[in-house]
Amino acid sequence: MKIKSRVQLRKSAKNQLLSDINSIFGEEVKQLENSKFETANVDELSLILVDGEPLLFQVNGTYFPTVRGALKLGLRKNVVVIDSGAVRFVINGADVMSPGIVSADPDIKENDPVIIIEEAHKKPLAIGTAMMPGTDMAGNKGKAVKSVHYVGDKLWNLDI
Repeated sequence: MKIKSRVQLRKSAKNQLLSDINSIFGEEVKQLENSKFETANVDELSLILVDGEPLLFQVNGTYFPTVRGALKLGLRKNVVVIDSGAVRFVINGADVMSPGIVSADPDIKENDPVIIIEEAHKKPLAIGTAMMPGTDMAGNKGKAVKSVHYVGDKLWNLDI
């Protein structure tokens, strides 16, 4: 997977994007205010490069941080914490099942973008879409998060 084209974002579009992701993922996003934002298309993905790094991507009109973006920015809002038994499934692209969830941000609503982190080291492993509210995720049955991007997938291994 290689980037086909890059176009710098206008200041107004950049400010709107920062405002949108700030409302979802919190104040940590403010550290990007003085960065250069570019849009890039890779296969079917629409990426946002921040100072040349793929830190955000778009799915169905919603911006998500990449796993690298979540790591770099230290995002701690809209987080789902999984136990060690679920890690091997999540890093292979599996959806997150409720029994594997230790805790979830109670502010998560259905269809919100979420960051999936592992319990021991608190490192992001995947990005997904909530399939139920955060308050219902832990200790329930069924799929809680649909996986969209994970460590080791094509986006993680992107050539820039």
